[in-house]
This record gives sequence, C-alpha cells and structure tokens, in this order.
Amino acid sequence: MTAVAIKGWCPSAHRPMQSGDGLVARIRPRGGRLSAAQAVALAELAERYGNGLIDLTGRANLQMRGLRAEGHEPLVEALAELTLVDADAAIETQRNVLVAPFWRDGDDTQWLAAALERALGERSLGLPEKFGFAIDCGEARLLAQASADIRIERGADGGLIVRPDGASHGRTVTRADAVDLALSLARWFLGSGGASGGRGRMAAHIAGGAKLPAALAGDAIPARASPPPAPGVHASGALVGIAFGQMQSATLKFLGQRAAGLRLTPWRMILIEGLREMPAHDGIVADAGDPLLRVVACTGAPACEAAHAETRALGAALAPHLPAAARLHVSGCAKGCAYPGLADVTLVATGGGFDLIRNGTTRDAPTLGGLSRADILADPRAVLEPR
Repeated sequence: MTAVAIKGWCPSAHRPMQSGDGLVARIRPRGGRLSAAQAVALAELAERYGNGLIDLTGRANLQMRGLRAEGHEPLVEALAELTLVDADAAIETQRNVLVAPFWRDGDDTQWLAAALERALGERSLGLPEKFGFAIDCGEARLLAQASADIRIERGADGGLIVRPDGASHGRTVTRADAVDLALSLARWFLGSGGASGGRGRMAAHIAGGAKLPAALAGDAIPARASPPPAPGVHASGALVGIAFGQMQSATLKFLGQRAAGLRLTPWRMILIEGLREMPAHDGIVADAGDPLLRVVACTGAPACEAAHAETRALGAALAPHLPAAARLHVSGCAKGCAYPGLADVTLVATGGGFDLIRNGTTRDAPTLGGLSRADILADPRAVLEPR
C-alpha cells in the first residue's frame, strides 16, 4: 500500500492547476446547465486557449485542459461574459452545487439551485474547497452516492428535507426555508470545528462524534435511493455517456448545436435537452450496455504529473473482457482521484508496474504487484475474472 499526498483544493477558473499537459481550469455551470450558446462558446475557448480536451468531473463541472499561462486572463474574461464565473475567486470556489438533471420547468430543483447559488454568492463562508451541496429533489433520489456535504432532497413522504451528509435522517422543510437551513448547517459545520487547515467534510465530522443541535436535526427519512440512470432517451431528453469523462471540444460543440441546453451529471454523462433520439459522435457512449461505462480511468500519464503510467487506453483495451456488471478502475497512482469507491478490480500504476486490487480501492493492499501492461493484456481474464 503506497502512501500518497492528497491536495486539499481543486482547480477553479480563477486558480487553475498545473498538470502534465498544461494548466487545468474548472468551470462550474450555474444550475448544472449550459445553454446551447454557452456550450458552443466553451468548445471554441478550449480550442483557442487550451489543447481542446474537456473533462466532465464527478461534481458535474467541466475542466479545460492544456491551457497556456498567457491565455488564462483572456479565458476568465470570456467566461465572465458568458456568466460562467464569479468575479470573486473565493465565491467562485465556494459555489459547489450539484443538481440532479431530470428536473422539469417550474419544479423545485431549479428554483432551489438558483436560490442557493445566490445565497452563496453574497459572501464567502470560508468553507473548505471540496465542501459541496446537492439539490436532489426530483421524482427519484439520484445523487445519494454523489459527493456532497449538505443535501436538499426528497423525503420518503415526498416532501423536501435538508440532510447533512453522514446523517441517516434530515429535517423537513418548505421550499422557502430549505436554503436557509442548508446555510445554517454549513455555518454549524465551521463553528463546531469541522474544518481544519482548509479541509474537512461533513460525513467525517459527524462520524467523528459532532452532534447536531436540535434546531438543525430532524427525523425525516430520505426517499429510497435510485441507481444512476443509463444512457438512453428520457423524458427530459437524450442522456449520453462520455468515454472516461473526457471529450474533444468538437464533441461539446456537436452536442450544443443539437439542443436548447445541456445538463451535466456526476456520472460522466450529459443530458441533451429535448432530443428524442440518441446521437452518434466520436467520444459519445450511446449504448447502455457498453462496458466502457463500467470502466473508470483517471487522466494518467503523461497528462498528469503524478501518474506512473497511461491509463485510458489500457482501460479501453480491457473493457470488452470485463465480466457482466463488474467495475474496473485504472488509476495512474495510489491517490485514486477518478474514483474513491470500491471496484471489483482496481489497477494502480506504481514505479514498478501495476498493483492488482480485488474488491477494494486504491488504498487497499494488492493481491498482486509489479504487473506490466503486457502482462495484463496477455491474459485479461486472469486479471478481471473474480477469484
């Protein structure tokens, strides 16, 4: 098991992160949605100032890759014109709001997302940069497994509840007071010592024994969690997968030209509003049974300076051999940035080859170590089949 250093911050538009292929800037679309014009403009900006590669993150944000230092300032100016960045860097970093995609015009979701973003934009609370909120109040509760610290979601009785991550129950609220309670929970988290050194997550704070005050606690049971949806045509439009969560700018432009708007998701998928048929384009996964949907791979070498090996080509080569329903995680190092959860098979690149971990995460002890890429591809079933 390899010791790793975890960064306590994520890139933003104002503060890009250096990677092996240049700077990486994160863009947080408001309400989890891009208009068609914004999508096309972002694709053009990725070509003009970066290498044309765009990541779709686990928090339903976009990341432009390969940015050149001299292009950063004009990029931020262009994003401001598109209303895709806050003027204040601290506010921009704090605006971590994940929105379930299957909302309908006039329902609670967009109203709550806009109200929460407005409230977060009034002043910085000083929350850790990885601290986030989820708006999950559609007909099905879809974001139960997505990263969030405070959740506005459906209760088992169909009403709205606000629940801190890590708590089994939430507090019943009306639409009018949901945001106020969510912000009160955030302030309690800070005031009760949940953050230290710019880090801290709600679930860990509660697991560590922090007790919610009566005014913030409740006994409302969340609605049953639903599994993430599959690619296909849904009531709101066509949901498409993006292989490994990374697309060329041409793919984003293609999608933006086919809908009034695009809704981003934490599942490496994009909902194309109103589209009634599945589109075909390079990088799009339209088949719900495609095994690529069950392979997670980080950026890998050489684009990531921390990675010891290339990851995505290996994951794509192994996908056809993956047993039904199994999940494969290929990580360029032991940090496991792309997928912190359990996988049936995890391959972790090290300085001496790949470690093989079964039914675990990148932090678990390997079953085998020192496997070369050639070793793995020579007999994929020996690696992927359960033992």
